[in-house]
Amino acid sequence: MENKVTTVPNIKWKKIVIPIVIVVVVALLLINSLTVVQAGHTGVVTTFGKVNEGVLQEGIHFKIPFAQAVVMIDNRIQKLEVNTEAFSKDLQSVNTTLAINYRVDTAKSYSIYKNIGADYENVLVVPAVNEVLKAITATYTAEESVTNRQLISDGLVNGLNDKLNDIGLYITDVNIIDFDFSDAFITAIEEKQVAQQKLLKAETEKKTSITNAQADAEAKKIRAQGEAEANKSISASLTDQVLENKKIEKWNGELPRVSGGSGTIIDIGSVDSQTEAKSDK
Repeated sequence: MENKVTTVPNIKWKKIVIPIVIVVVVALLLINSLTVVQAGHTGVVTTFGKVNEGVLQEGIHFKIPFAQAVVMIDNRIQKLEVNTEAFSKDLQSVNTTLAINYRVDTAKSYSIYKNIGADYENVLVVPAVNEVLKAITATYTAEESVTNRQLISDGLVNGLNDKLNDIGLYITDVNIIDFDFSDAFITAIEEKQVAQQKLLKAETEKKTSITNAQADAEAKKIRAQGEAEANKSISASLTDQVLENKKIEKWNGELPRVSGGSGTIIDIGSVDSQTEAKSDK
């Protein structure tokens, strides 16, 4: 009777525990058999550590539980900021801050993970940026680097794509956030700009002075031409008849008081007086 009493609870315990264990195992198997690839990602499958060719696209996928693992690769455009130092053509030190946008080719996600690993950004992209930037800045002087930012950006995009496209990395855009030069160089640039501004101001003032002088000379020339034309018109209008008429208009009716020729001077007034006296006698 004692044996029967002790075995009954054991049987009941097994009936409860075994189904629970089975449910847990099934749940674990089910959970490890499914994987979800999020939007903008691809899944690289490894079987006992070996990388399988091909990738899993977005959505739910089955895998061998406990034998296969899925590594997620982000295929969206990613931003990388790089701070690096290079030398210009005139051997000036240029500290540059770059913002680089790039993406991973979905078809080559597995090969990138297989050959490089998940840290492909630091292993591939950053060194390539440093190398291409130094090659480009060496073709420009420090001052030209400032005025040709867009050309340098375009050169970085093209140079990086030439190095990385075959691997499966694509550079979509490069923005130069900042060029930082030495204090001595910045001072020299500022002094040069001030000198150029002073020279430009002097040239402008000189041109203005020349323009004003030319305008004044032209005005004098026009006035002289006008006066000459007026004098010419007046001279043409003064005929002998007109001059005679002008004399008559200005005569007050009296004869000249003094007249003569050949060195003889006769007072016409006194002659008139003597004539009048003889008449009275």
